[in-house]
Amino acid sequence: MIKQVKKRDGRIVEFNNQKIVAAILKAMAVTDDGEDIILAAKIADTISKNQREVMSVEEIQDCVEMELMESPRKEVAKKYIAYRNKRSLARNAKSNEIFQEIIDAQANDITRENANMNADTPAGMMMKFASESTKSYVDACLLSDDVREAVQNGYIHIHDKDYYPTKSLTCIQHPLDLILENGFKAGHGESRPAKRIETASVLACISMETVQNEMHGGQAIPAFDFYLAPFVRYTFQEELKKIASFTGKDYTHLLNVKIDDYLKRDLTGLKDEERAVQHAINQTVSRVHQAMEAFVHNMNTIHSRGGNQVVFSSINYGTDISAEGRCIIREILNTTYEGVGNGSTAIFPIQIWKKKRGVSYLPSDPNYDLYKFACKVSARRFFPNFLNLDASYNKDEAWDPNDPKRYMHEVATMGCRTRVYGNKFGPKTSVGRGNLSFTTINIVRLAIECMGIENQDERIAKFFEKLEGVMNIAAKQLNERFEFQKTALKKQFPLLMNGLWMGSDKLQPNDTIESVINQGTLAIGFIGLAETLIALVGKHHGESEEAQQLGLRIVKYMSDKCNAYSETFQHNFSCFATPAEGLSGRFTKMDRKKFGVIKGITDKDYYTNSSHVPVYYHCTPQHKAEIEGPYHEYEGAGHIFYVEIDGDATHNPEAIMNIVDLMDKYNIGYGSVNHNRNRCLDCGYEDATEGLEECPHCHGNNIDTLQRITGYLVGTTNRWNSGKLAELKDRVVHE
Repeated sequence: MIKQVKKRDGRIVEFNNQKIVAAILKAMAVTDDGEDIILAAKIADTISKNQREVMSVEEIQDCVEMELMESPRKEVAKKYIAYRNKRSLARNAKSNEIFQEIIDAQANDITRENANMNADTPAGMMMKFASESTKSYVDACLLSDDVREAVQNGYIHIHDKDYYPTKSLTCIQHPLDLILENGFKAGHGESRPAKRIETASVLACISMETVQNEMHGGQAIPAFDFYLAPFVRYTFQEELKKIASFTGKDYTHLLNVKIDDYLKRDLTGLKDEERAVQHAINQTVSRVHQAMEAFVHNMNTIHSRGGNQVVFSSINYGTDISAEGRCIIREILNTTYEGVGNGSTAIFPIQIWKKKRGVSYLPSDPNYDLYKFACKVSARRFFPNFLNLDASYNKDEAWDPNDPKRYMHEVATMGCRTRVYGNKFGPKTSVGRGNLSFTTINIVRLAIECMGIENQDERIAKFFEKLEGVMNIAAKQLNERFEFQKTALKKQFPLLMNGLWMGSDKLQPNDTIESVINQGTLAIGFIGLAETLIALVGKHHGESEEAQQLGLRIVKYMSDKCNAYSETFQHNFSCFATPAEGLSGRFTKMDRKKFGVIKGITDKDYYTNSSHVPVYYHCTPQHKAEIEGPYHEYEGAGHIFYVEIDGDATHNPEAIMNIVDLMDKYNIGYGSVNHNRNRCLDCGYEDATEGLEECPHCHGNNIDTLQRITGYLVGTTNRWNSGKLAELKDRVVHE
């Protein structure tokens, strides 16, 4: 007897023969002889006596067709078959519609889900076909019932769901020294250890490009200056040996001569050894600069993931005070300031300046001059962003200024904002670790569902009750994804699990990655705190102290729950200020459809990013810092502080320094400054002229505005989805 039925989405439900009867009667109803309930019941009873206890929907329908063909009502079988085909077409109609939009290169929220991806190229189209197909498979076969319902009803969003079946992880901070010192093997190629700065630069690119194809998130280098510094000295030594070969003199004793700084100087008046050393320094600086130019150029042109997307790359630097480290910092900044091509702003890598008292922030600090230069570069090129190592939650007592590997105790971040530092299952560091996967909660919907409760205290209490329930589902989903990810084999990640990921060097090719991935993090994010507070207390946190206190209470609650999940599931859970891009409008559309237009909540095409003050709210940078700063402590998986400034920032680096001062004052972990920048899409020319319509360089009229989307830049807003475009339109200057 049939007892259970396996649905198309993988669920197992109790068998009900009345559904067979109903389906047969529908087919009979459109024939000349009409319905025959006795025959329909007889066929259903025959099928229910099948010896298999579990049958699929398709298998049962095949049996119905066969019984109808053997009955006196063969014409009903034809109608039943036609009905099945019609239902099958209906199920596939949405997918077919999406595929046609991809084929037609239509600009919509599906093809513009990721602004860093060109979905109009053949490779990009192929990626979108695969992506949309895979998502439905995940829903049907890999998600639990309650998780699937939470996704379908707009309570949670599983990020990178299309990569779920691949078992890939999200991101990693590359321990680049391992590759530079040892070389690597990946795929069909291998590399020897680097000996000069040019090789080191190329290997840094290849490392990130290769691992990008093994992961679904971003790639970062946590200590770009420390890792490349030794190759500055190697290059200097090589140049000195060249001079010795030309002059016939022995300069061996100068190979390790003390160098205060690598600065180009005129050789006039210099003699003998002093001249040789300075000439070698001049040549070294030129080669370092060229290597940095090549690095930036490669990171903006080398494609990954099938050729449709450049590597989502980030580099952290600023705390190496050695002459060689300072040379790396200075030349990456010089390269960035000059721009690429015809002077265009480089989109990648996202650059992050590590600000630290005693190292790179105060006038008495050894790298203060480079910090000032970094602010000047940021005023022109948006980068670097600024990471505050002095924030209370970013400090590490193990940090020692005399430790040559002190960067191991410095937090590093992905440019988008992802942060990995604390670790319950290994050393506290960012190096060799990353996020495994993350899921975002639509806290706005929970608040909207509570708006009908008149008493405010009861309304808020009900919200927290709902929040706990949805967080439990999100944590369960992340744990289930972890259980799936851990079954992957080392050999599936040829470079990532060949020593880059912490502990992976001990694995054999056919070992699973289970023993090492717990070094990573699972993040539960949120979106729309501002709209949530409006729903609960009538105002957002930027305009009400009451709302601010409730907002902090909400985010602290989520952080505390994540800490509790770490103990329950024995994973590194953390709270995330989600960098919503494609998600910024998706939740809003779903909620508007269900609840209608609600002033201040669903009346826009987007929800406010994480715990930010709304982009349309007029306030000073200081007020924004006062409001947003306290949240960063609870957002251990990542956060960012933005300020919008007006006019041409190129000549106003002090404005950038003032923002960093606010970060220092208000315990802000990570931040950046947005400003005006026009970009000619034909030749790449840029300036900050307001209302520019014609390019002064090529006289073309294809002018766009270079903008930051969720921590990274996008060369054209043509690839932004509708939600982010609406948000961009609403952004106001903070003054």
